[in-house]
Amino acid sequence: METRDDEGRDDDSGAEDGHGADGRGADGHDHDGRGADGDGEADRPGDDGDGDRRGEDGLDGFEERTAPYRRELLTHCYRMLGSVHEAEDLVQETMLRAWLAFDRYDATRASLRTWLYRIATNTCLTALRGRARRPLPSGLVGALEDPGAPMTLGAEVPWLEPFPDRGTAGLALGAGAASAAGDPAGVVVAQGSLRLALIAAMQLLPPRQRAVLILRDALAWPATEVAEALGTSTASVNSALQRARARLGEAGLTEDEVTEPPDHGQRAVIDRYLRAFEDADLDALRTLLTEDVVLEMPPVLNWYVGPDAYVAFIARVFAMRGTDWRLRPTSANGQPALAAYVRTPGDDRHRLHTLQVFTADHGAVSHTVVFQLPTVFSAFELPEVWEK
Repeated sequence: METRDDEGRDDDSGAEDGHGADGRGADGHDHDGRGADGDGEADRPGDDGDGDRRGEDGLDGFEERTAPYRRELLTHCYRMLGSVHEAEDLVQETMLRAWLAFDRYDATRASLRTWLYRIATNTCLTALRGRARRPLPSGLVGALEDPGAPMTLGAEVPWLEPFPDRGTAGLALGAGAASAAGDPAGVVVAQGSLRLALIAAMQLLPPRQRAVLILRDALAWPATEVAEALGTSTASVNSALQRARARLGEAGLTEDEVTEPPDHGQRAVIDRYLRAFEDADLDALRTLLTEDVVLEMPPVLNWYVGPDAYVAFIARVFAMRGTDWRLRPTSANGQPALAAYVRTPGDDRHRLHTLQVFTADHGAVSHTVVFQLPTVFSAFELPEVWEK
């Protein structure tokens, strides 16, 4: 089901101006840490320490200066990859490359933050070469009408993962260039650059379009700075941004799906949902759903549209697992979420079952993504057994 990424032959690939996606900027300043002076060789620790920041400050000095940026770099890599665990690995790779090139970092040419983002972006682009995109079930197969249909696992699919909200306040970094430009798709990106629906839609974009969209619309970088970071031309950046926004528009994203973090009204809806679910009150659940509500459950391929199918499937879950549930509020991607624990007949404990992430619009739930992935449980540090 995976489509081939032909972005490397498109007009934003950098091929027309002699630059590739290896992190070498148009000015010869290597942005991915493979040689900050453009000669392709980064000094290693222990080389001539004359003027070497690693020699002056040591590893502790480097870590102290870069530590404030680690969380936002993790967010950036997550936007690119759609996986928390892969993002963590790429932040480590970014820091290694930065450490190896730190003696040649020139603060007069770029801030430390900008320099690290350049390295991180190109590290992500390298990692994405030949790698399958991370979808949700709704991005792979059509919706089912029968809530009783056999459950089909997509065991081989690298599924999109949610992002834990702890420590992410302020990381969307404002409206930026998109709002100024007045582009509807760009405004959506600027308003909710971590929202799950947007991260899923961005999986439709080739990696370099994805990078341009994030740098321009989520981080509000000027086109010239994006071009330098990616080793391409400003015209190519503008072309890639236009096509990326068009693809997002085709994906049918609405501003309701990517609004700012939950307000009191949204939280009240999820509180009522929690109580109805724990009470196994299907009628009450039905009143909390929009008429076009979507329910999907990676790694299960089955997904459903509409309150009738939604409630019928929840009824099936209650019949299979029982009705003794405990739900703990949390949040993911700036959206309300619930960690669900169930005590099955014959067990004396409630055990972790799923993480449910909600989009709640105008007093009702419009989209629920129920994650059953061990990697997600680990990223959210959810205990296996219910703890009061």
